[in-house]
Amino acid sequence: MKFTVSIICIGLMVVGLWSFQSTENKVITFFLIGDSTMADYPSYDEDYMGKRYPMTGWGQVFPQMVSENLWDLNIINKDSIKVDNRARGGRSTRTFFEEGRWSAVYKALKPGDMVLIQFGHNDAAESKPERYVSVEGYKEYLRLFISQTYDKGAKPVLITPVNRNYPWKDSKLLNSHEAYHLAATEIAEETGVILIDLTQLSLELFTEKGQDYVTQNYFMNLPPGKYGAYPDGLEDNTHFQPEGAAAVADLVIEALKSIR
Repeated sequence: MKFTVSIICIGLMVVGLWSFQSTENKVITFFLIGDSTMADYPSYDEDYMGKRYPMTGWGQVFPQMVSENLWDLNIINKDSIKVDNRARGGRSTRTFFEEGRWSAVYKALKPGDMVLIQFGHNDAAESKPERYVSVEGYKEYLRLFISQTYDKGAKPVLITPVNRNYPWKDSKLLNSHEAYHLAATEIAEETGVILIDLTQLSLELFTEKGQDYVTQNYFMNLPPGKYGAYPDGLEDNTHFQPEGAAAVADLVIEALKSIR
């Protein structure tokens, strides 16, 4: 009898351990890598309210939207999701790699995790050689991020760069990232990686909302005296106010929900 009880106890311990490990394995992490349009400013700027607000990266509001839409994200098997936003302002694919930021993500990756990759704004900055990456170089770094994500048993998602608030023509917003947008779509086709065409999705949304609306409510075009961080006001058609960031994050969430 004692022997039988011992066997049962051991069996229960093994089942309990297996259940715990299985649950742990279903807690996955969304790693976000990219530039300022994706960044979570309060996570690394202690004086965010004093120096940057209302500037908001779409990745800053992404965790709340993931939580609200968790069970509609059929792209993964999960019990819960964590969002780890590693995006930083001013980074291109090359500088993100050279600074060791990608290495840190790579070391943290585990099977089942996802890496959302959005670069292009700074890669294209020919006037800033410390950031600039040629189109071919951009493609090579994307290949690297994608292949090494697969190496760790994780899933990459390539996101084309969100559109700027220019150029407009005849009340339509045009593509402000043509060469890098095309390069990202070519890499997606070459590698078979999941692609979210945020360039196209965002320019369609901004066109629908209209130039005046997105200029005033989505992008960082601020009147003097309204925000302490920008006493003289600001004209910025690249970075987002909270409403614009939420609208872009919603585009990403809806695209993820459509993937099976």
